[in-house]
Amino acid sequence: MLFSSMTFIFVFLPLVLLLYFISPNIKIKNTILCVFSIIFYAWGEPVYIFLMLFTIISNFFLTLKMDKAKKKNIRKNYLKLIIVIDLLVLFFFKYSNFLIDNINNIFNISIKSLNLALPIGISFYTFQTLSYVIDVYRKDTKVQKNIINFATYVSLFPQLVAGPIVRYQTIADELENRKSTLDGVISGIQRFSIGLGKKVIIANSVALAADTIYNNISIYGTGMLWFAILCYTLQIYFDFSGYSDMAIGLGKIFGFNFLENFNYPYISDSITEFWRRWHMSLSSWFKDYVYIPLGGNRVSKAKWYRNIFIVWLLTGLWHGANWNYIMWGLYYGVILVIEKQFLLNFLEKLPKLIRHLYSIFLFMLGWTIFRLENTNDLLYALKNMFVLKKQNVFETLLGNINILQAVPYVIIGIILSTPIIRAINNRFRNNKIYTFIFDMAVYGIFLLSIVKLIGSTYNPFIYFRF
Repeated sequence: MLFSSMTFIFVFLPLVLLLYFISPNIKIKNTILCVFSIIFYAWGEPVYIFLMLFTIISNFFLTLKMDKAKKKNIRKNYLKLIIVIDLLVLFFFKYSNFLIDNINNIFNISIKSLNLALPIGISFYTFQTLSYVIDVYRKDTKVQKNIINFATYVSLFPQLVAGPIVRYQTIADELENRKSTLDGVISGIQRFSIGLGKKVIIANSVALAADTIYNNISIYGTGMLWFAILCYTLQIYFDFSGYSDMAIGLGKIFGFNFLENFNYPYISDSITEFWRRWHMSLSSWFKDYVYIPLGGNRVSKAKWYRNIFIVWLLTGLWHGANWNYIMWGLYYGVILVIEKQFLLNFLEKLPKLIRHLYSIFLFMLGWTIFRLENTNDLLYALKNMFVLKKQNVFETLLGNINILQAVPYVIIGIILSTPIIRAINNRFRNNKIYTFIFDMAVYGIFLLSIVKLIGSTYNPFIYFRF
């Protein structure tokens, strides 16, 4: 999917940019973007393009009806109807197979599975349309009366298939009033190149080692299991933040300013801080549209706990239709309740290094739950990560090229997971020689990424599944 999407972008994007920049007004620009985005989605999902078009059309017209309604109860009924339609579509395509499989297991029956393929990006664009509808209902933003503008918002190809979740009010003004500048285009190309490098050079390299170990997990001991989760910890960060960088960069090229989605989460000193830095568009979405409407922390302690666990149960389910995702969400719910109750005060008294190691340990353990969908594999990993199973780590490294080649990328990934490059850029940003070297390095990363992308068929992209 990544190679197919990149091929499409590299082949057709220059033509789209040409048409886009010579277009005389914003209406034509939006039409070009909308048509290109829909064709882009159809390139990877030709059948499910109709599902996305249904979501666009139903949300657009029903929200117009809701906005025109003067009585509050009618507005609320429209809101409920739209939410039900969107969530039913999401549930049917994402969770029906999971539900049927569990009913069969519980009641020992054999209902035939629907075997539905998951529409790419359905969780992202569903949450975007829901945020739009709710914001219009709350009167936090004005209703969009131009269906091309709305379709452009929902289908915008830079972030369509893997986020970040862009709220309508964030780009509402830019949909109708934006300018594409040369500086924006250059900045966007650089940001895109950095994101592509994160994904293709680092994430793919460490992913191969993680997959090699996890695909035959029973032969590996404690040391290699920890090395595998270290690789996966770096893979998922550089995979997802890389795509977010590419989306933000492409957005800049077309004059959109998407909000940041990551802020160096692996430097966190607590899990509470981690979730302020990781996938920020999703965290803020659940906070504003689920947690606060439930009462947030301004309720009784029992209801506050309930609110936290509802949010994290839904966060787990959002990521996938499998029990490991549910466990992963509840795992973080438990930790966050404990931190908010007393642990944060205790952590603040500890040295920064201890707080950081505490956070690293917990989010790596969380990624183990997240990565291993097979329950037997998960139990094996959790047991043997803590009960020493001897194995000659160096012999294993040297004996498997997929694992050995990941070592330098692990080191590079750990370094780049910190703000060290940002600090250097801030220190020397006005130095012309440094700026020239940095620019050349970025374009070198782009060329190297293209070479690796063309020369490899191994291009897993984790968040396309969500």
